[in-house]
Amino acid sequence: MPPDEAAAMIDALPPEARVLWATAFYAGLRYGELVALRWRDVDLATGVIQVRRGWDPVEGEIEPKSRKGRRAVPVPAVLRDYLVEHRMRGGEGRVFGSASKVRRQAEAAAKVWRERGLSVLAPHEARHTYASLMIAAGVNAKALSTFMGHANISITFDLYGHLFPGSEAQAADLLDNYLARAADGSTGAQTGAHPAGVA
Repeated sequence: MPPDEAAAMIDALPPEARVLWATAFYAGLRYGELVALRWRDVDLATGVIQVRRGWDPVEGEIEPKSRKGRRAVPVPAVLRDYLVEHRMRGGEGRVFGSASKVRRQAEAAAKVWRERGLSVLAPHEARHTYASLMIAAGVNAKALSTFMGHANISITFDLYGHLFPGSEAQAADLLDNYLARAADGSTGAQTGAHPAGVA
């Protein structure tokens, strides 16, 4: 999803509902992580969200699914503004209130978006938008895997590998350009035989 569409979806909602979706779009938390997020895990001064728990409809608060699920997620300025505004409204404990409140906000958002002719997403689906925005911004696969809490980087590549730059044509162009610069002496790279003793 392009950034302007994500912004339009957020802007279409009432002010008190925007922060939930801004966090989904710009921090990529899972639905259960959004429900379980507490203010003590949000450091607005350093711009980091500490993901420490998830939420299960039966068990309530649960540990992350894997060791990598416990992680630090950067807070971009666009999200920080929504969080600051939401924090100023007061409230302690969970950032978005109860699980039922999060569910009601998700259902209300879907209704608004349908009426406005916008895309309709569930909070967990907004996580895919986060991934695509981060890739388009130039974030590398290892960092994205960490921020999303994937158990290993192969999950990131399986889900989002098609979004990373690097088609065969692009790879050939990159190598051609590098070799051309090397031939001109602009890279300082050796283009002749391997140095002695190097296979």
